[in-house]
Amino acid sequence: MSTYTYDITDNVGKVRLKIGDTDVLPETDAVFSDEEIEVFLANHSNDINLAAAEAARSWASKYATNAVQEKIGDYSYSQKAMENLLKLADNLEAVAAGTPVLEISDMDLTGEDA
Repeated sequence: MSTYTYDITDNVGKVRLKIGDTDVLPETDAVFSDEEIEVFLANHSNDINLAAAEAARSWASKYATNAVQEKIGDYSYSQKAMENLLKLADNLEAVAAGTPVLEISDMDLTGEDA
């Protein structure tokens, strides 16, 4: 059974917040179950930005077979969901790449043992 929660104090909720998957009425409005988001987190050692980027790319793939534009008579429609989700994923990956792995305060540059 899949679960759908939104608690921004845990990593699943933080990923949901970053990708906009915050409507979590079970099986109606949520894009991903908690278990699916936990897989994204596990794939990226709990890095929230990278997990959110993978989730955004996965979400975008759902739109891959949809028409990007339609025109019927005088009516025209453009679908930008996939493009926007892929831009979001790129931005999240850029943020993750700029995140320091080691804080300067954690570094010992003296070469001496404590």
